[in-house]
Amino acid sequence: MASAELQGKYQKLAQEYSKLRAQNQVLKKGVVDEQANSAALKEQLKMKDQSLRKLQQEMDSLTFRNLQLAKRVELLQDELALSEPRGKKNKKSGESSSQLSQEQKSVFDEDLQKKIEENERLHIQFFEADEQHKHVEAELRSRLSTLEMEAAQHQAVVDGLTRKYMETIEKLQNDKAKLEVKSQTLEKEAKECRLRTEECQLQLKNLHEDLSSRLEESLSIISEKVPFNDTKYSQYNALNVPVHNRRHQLKMRDIAGQALAFVQDLVKALLNFHTYTEQRIQIFPIDSAIDTISPLNQKFSQYLHENASYVRPLEEGMLHLFESITEDTVTVLETTVKLKTFSEHLTSYICFLRKILPYQLKSLEEECEASLCTSALRARNLELSQDMKKMTAVFEKLQTYIALLALPSTEPDGLLRTNYSCVLTNVGAALHGFHDVMKDISKHYSQKATIELELPTTTQKLITTNDCILSSVVALTNGAGKIASFFSNNVDYFIASLSYGPKTGSGFISPLSAECMLQYKKKAAAYMKALRKPLLESVPYEEALANRRVLLSSTESREGLAQQVQQSLEKISKLEQEKEHWMLEAQLAKIKLEKENQRIADKLKSTSSGQVVGVAQEKAAVATATGQEEASAKAVPEPVHSTSEIGILTRTSDSEAPDVESREDLIRNHYMTRIVELTSQLQLADSKSVHFYAECRALSKRLALAEKSKEALTEEMKVASQSISRLQDELTTTKRSYEDQLSMMSDHLCSMNETLSKQREEIDTLKMSRKF
Repeated sequence: MASAELQGKYQKLAQEYSKLRAQNQVLKKGVVDEQANSAALKEQLKMKDQSLRKLQQEMDSLTFRNLQLAKRVELLQDELALSEPRGKKNKKSGESSSQLSQEQKSVFDEDLQKKIEENERLHIQFFEADEQHKHVEAELRSRLSTLEMEAAQHQAVVDGLTRKYMETIEKLQNDKAKLEVKSQTLEKEAKECRLRTEECQLQLKNLHEDLSSRLEESLSIISEKVPFNDTKYSQYNALNVPVHNRRHQLKMRDIAGQALAFVQDLVKALLNFHTYTEQRIQIFPIDSAIDTISPLNQKFSQYLHENASYVRPLEEGMLHLFESITEDTVTVLETTVKLKTFSEHLTSYICFLRKILPYQLKSLEEECEASLCTSALRARNLELSQDMKKMTAVFEKLQTYIALLALPSTEPDGLLRTNYSCVLTNVGAALHGFHDVMKDISKHYSQKATIELELPTTTQKLITTNDCILSSVVALTNGAGKIASFFSNNVDYFIASLSYGPKTGSGFISPLSAECMLQYKKKAAAYMKALRKPLLESVPYEEALANRRVLLSSTESREGLAQQVQQSLEKISKLEQEKEHWMLEAQLAKIKLEKENQRIADKLKSTSSGQVVGVAQEKAAVATATGQEEASAKAVPEPVHSTSEIGILTRTSDSEAPDVESREDLIRNHYMTRIVELTSQLQLADSKSVHFYAECRALSKRLALAEKSKEALTEEMKVASQSISRLQDELTTTKRSYEDQLSMMSDHLCSMNETLSKQREEIDTLKMSRKF
């Protein structure tokens, strides 16, 4: 480790040295360029001085020439002055000489004028050249001073860099000496390690031989003695029943109960919030009792009125989840199937929030467009619209993570086991975000309520509605804070409890294996209970023989009972046929009775009124009794001869009619006995129908279970085939990965050797540079 640290320090120093070296080269180039520029400027300055000297020489020559010309002009003027009096004296004699002097004078004047102009031009050129020379000289001097300052600065930087280079070289030399000492110690340790490796290799060979012999023995024992090994495949290993942890289950149920209480409070607060929001829309900015509200608010109110159908299922889903966690189950993510229903209810509620969000934002914009809306109230409405968007986004984030947590119980490949802890942590973060959003909503809504309280048009109804909304928002904030703190306090326990299951840490393969494991757990518990029951006393041999005889006789009696049942069924069918026959006879008797009553009533019209009334009452009573027992009469058929009592009565002639009372008694008794028989037959038929219906229902259930088991077995076959192909692919990939890792390790060793050789070369170059 120490050698690695020193090597790292050495590499850092080498990198710094290379950086400083590159900077030094750049600075050297800059200094050389500036020196070249200063030399060029010096040369230019020399050239300018030379030109200036030439101009001065020309100026001196011109001034000398001007002096000569001036002297010559003076001489010519003197000569002219002397020649004028002479000319006066000798006008006559010297006209030709005067003409010559005038011509010379004109020539001299012209020459003088030319010289004066040339002199003036030369003076101007000299002045301009002098000014230009002074300007160029000042520029060059200022540039030279700046270049000298820059050169001094560069020289200082170069000096500092050289000092740093010297210090780094000294440090590198010291590190090199230390590294040499450590390399010597490491070489010694390497020699010792080689000796130890040789010893370890010998021990490894011995151990390999010993273990190979033991392995052969154990494999032979396993092949001969062990028919089935469930630890070889993870699919079978997941079916092993884990050790029952009653404390874990009780704590999970306690935690689920606390979560249920928090969710119930949250559901109550959400219901109040949506309901009071609907009430506020009905009264602000337009009171529905006075005027019609806008179509947008009407639609928004209609949607808010449906909030209970989306919020109540959250409580029901959490209640089902709490009820599924019992003392007998194994509670992990793979077994909490009810979490999927809670996730679906949460998804439906989020769809409801997405549906009402644009209406809520438009409603707040409509409030802002009202005439009495102040700038402060408009700002609060904008803040509330942003808070509502954040609230919907937080719920969507929370639903995403809860849906991920519900995947292991339905789709085993939907979420890797290594990501469980990360998802639980993100759920806690989402709950804290929900609490923060609710705090912002509570703050902004309280500010909005205070501003609306100061408005002149605020009614008492609006004030009470705002107070109710504030109380529901505060309840939501408190509930969100409690849930967030509760989850953050228990998230470590949730993460630690994920390893509870078959073969701690490996977990379940699929929800189906978890369900099978729970069934095996129930069977194991029932088996343990059965083992705890006291064994019954054994039956003696003689008593067993006697019981066998009784059993044989009971089987014979069973066969006799079966025959009796068959006979009774035949009798029942015959009785049903007779029942239909007697029902037809009863209808015919009723019709004939009505005819007889009509005929007797016609005959008795001539008798006294009292007798007629009595007979009519008796006939009416008989008619009502028969009407209650039988159905309404159909069309009147032809009289049918029968061997029954009714048939005998109907065949009697009018003159041979029996007494009225005896005839009514016979009819009443006959119908009562028939009613009793028919009711017993009806009860028997009902019991048969119920029995047949139960058998049909049981057969349909068995058929459905058989189809389900068939589908489950086909799915298991598919999963098994997929797992086999996946394992083959994994085997090939692992082989390839091992080969790639070996090649990468060899490449890495080669690169390390190259870096060591480069470092040695750099050290040698540093030594050489230090010598120079």
